Amino acid sequence: MMLSRQFVKILMSNCLWLLLSCSLSYGTETDIACLKSIKHSLEDPFGYLNSSWNFNNNTEGYICRFIGVDCWHPDENKVLNIRLSDMGLKGRFPPGLKNCTSITGVDLSNNDLFGPIPDDISTIIGFVTSLDLSSNNFSGTIPVGLANCSFLNVLRLDHNRFTGQIPPQLALLNRLKTFNVANNLLTGPVPNFNSSSNIGADAYANNLGLCGKPLDNCPGTSKSPRTGVIAGAAIAGVTGAAIVVGIVMLFYYRKMSKIKKKKDDDPDGNKWAKSLKGIKGIKVSMFEKSVSKMKLSDLMKATNSFNKENIIGSGRTGTMYKAVLDDGSLLMVKRLQDSQRSEKEFVSEMSTLGSVKHPNLVPLLGFCMANKERLLVYKYMPNGTLHDNLHTVDESKKPMEWPLRLKIGIRAAKGFAWLHHNCNPRILHRNISSKCILLDADFEPKISDFGLARLMNPVDTHLSTFVNGEFGDLGYVAPEYTRTLMATTKGDVYSFGTVLLELVTGEKPTHVAKAPESFKGSLVEWITQLSSNSQLQDAIDQSLVGKGVDNEIFQFLKVACTCVVPNHKERPTMFEVYQLLGAIGEKYHFTTEDEIVMPIDDTEADYMDELIVAREVIEGN
Repeated sequence: MMLSRQFVKILMSNCLWLLLSCSLSYGTETDIACLKSIKHSLEDPFGYLNSSWNFNNNTEGYICRFIGVDCWHPDENKVLNIRLSDMGLKGRFPPGLKNCTSITGVDLSNNDLFGPIPDDISTIIGFVTSLDLSSNNFSGTIPVGLANCSFLNVLRLDHNRFTGQIPPQLALLNRLKTFNVANNLLTGPVPNFNSSSNIGADAYANNLGLCGKPLDNCPGTSKSPRTGVIAGAAIAGVTGAAIVVGIVMLFYYRKMSKIKKKKDDDPDGNKWAKSLKGIKGIKVSMFEKSVSKMKLSDLMKATNSFNKENIIGSGRTGTMYKAVLDDGSLLMVKRLQDSQRSEKEFVSEMSTLGSVKHPNLVPLLGFCMANKERLLVYKYMPNGTLHDNLHTVDESKKPMEWPLRLKIGIRAAKGFAWLHHNCNPRILHRNISSKCILLDADFEPKISDFGLARLMNPVDTHLSTFVNGEFGDLGYVAPEYTRTLMATTKGDVYSFGTVLLELVTGEKPTHVAKAPESFKGSLVEWITQLSSNSQLQDAIDQSLVGKGVDNEIFQFLKVACTCVVPNHKERPTMFEVYQLLGAIGEKYHFTTEDEIVMPIDDTEADYMDELIVAREVIEGN
């Protein structure tokens, strides 16, 4: 029975991948029309779209530079996600989204949108995996058609004015992980979601009359023989109940209207933070005694209430802010993206991560919980991300020298090897990229976002889907993930191999400037093409060539190539990557006798590989 269930999951995911692949072939004109329609249909009082969405351009990929638009590839006008949160936009749900045929994520939260969700929502955004319409003025009933958006992982409709019953058909969304309809005007029984979805009572908070597990039982569900009497009494009292409900709805509507009115004006992009200002005395839980005690109010002040001007980075796990304390010291504060863990689970997870210490990890100093917000406090890294240093747009800035690139590669490999092999519990990163490697004042690499994905567990298959967005950023995703739906240590090795290719070539993972104009592939695909033509030397960053280290650079490039081979079994472990790179940099003394210990019995990695093999057998590969 278990085998058949896994087979069904694999089959469904492969079908989805085929459908998405087909949808990508519809051409770019529809996506441009999609964005034009959205801009035309929405009122933009703060000019976010008017200033950025300029369609007087004919270059391929120009819409990918629009604010709030993510593309499948930076050189193709194919929209992957639309994120228009906190922009003060007004209007109805934009039907023009149907022309974004490749879209997988829609975020229109924290705006002033109104009216109903279209009944034919599944024909407009049928392949989306994430839909966030929270904190708007949407009204009417929640359409049954949402149940046909069968790939939804995230559905947020909270803080609106929806009425009526939640369609029970939503329980058919078996991929759903995040669901929230709190602070609406909903009544009746809640959907009977699968217990594995872990949707708690807080997802239904502050509604008029919702009932059913995990809330109180609905009237009439008791098995008592007096059920008929109770039902009769309920019918007799329906008129009085309607009056009471009407009065409550009136007061609730007025209250919600006042709240929404206060949230309309948000030029600083921190509407969510303003709601925390009234909270008094919440402490920041600190892991290190040497760090001064802080409160939420200190973080608010240090970030200017999380003003958008203080944003120093944003990714799939959340947004990072620069915080300047009264004494002039600096911190980084990450606002986690849609954390749905209970307080108990979150505190437990943070306690684990707070104990994870290594010279090449960004130190997690503490955390804070306020309402539904989850904030993490990190040590500040003054030299930013490896990505920004490698791919700077400042032409006056000199390219990074080879010894520094080599040091970063070796020391980052050391951190990842420790997470994979020596950390207890072992941690699988999942989202390795040049953006998750930060640089301190001495350009020592520090890995961020470790542990924010699921902790490794020998009995956990790490089931995931490509469309969950859990495999990593575009250009870093191991090819087997779309087939096996499983994140593994060898998948991390592939992603890190792409980072190593960035270091040695200076090219971006999804865009190769040196490649012929006709080439539209990724960095890995370009490297593979050069290797097959015995032209691998052409991939090396020209700023590094001819300085007496060509042999080192080429050896480094070959290590990177072994990390990104298509067959996961042929890739080295992260410990082996660290050893290989360390041998190349031996004369620089970048490696020392340290805490990285050779894995004696890497049963977990073997277990993961066995599961992958099993899935390949099922698929007939």
